[in-house]
Amino acid sequence: MKAKAEIRLKFLSQKHLKTVIDSLLPEVSKPVAGRAKIAMGRDGNFLILKVEADDTVALRSTLNAYLRWVNSMANVVEVLEHSS
Repeated sequence: MKAKAEIRLKFLSQKHLKTVIDSLLPEVSKPVAGRAKIAMGRDGNFLILKVEADDTVALRSTLNAYLRWVNSMANVVEVLEHSS
C-alpha cells in the first residue's frame, strides 16, 4: 500500500455515531474494489476511518465515497431527530 489516510469525525452523540457505524459495516466488511482497504473504529464520540490504498487515486475515491455516505447518514439522523 502506498497511500494512507486517517480521518476522525466528531459526532454529537453516541447514538448518532452508532447509527452511522452500523450503516457502514456492510461496506467496510465487504468492500467492492480491491485497490483500497478501510478500517473503522470509534474513540469516544469520534468515528475513525483508516484507509490504505494502492495509489492516491484509489485513496481519494475511497475517501470521497465514505465521507459522502457518512454525511448522508448524519443528515438523515439529524432530520429524523428533529422531526420526532
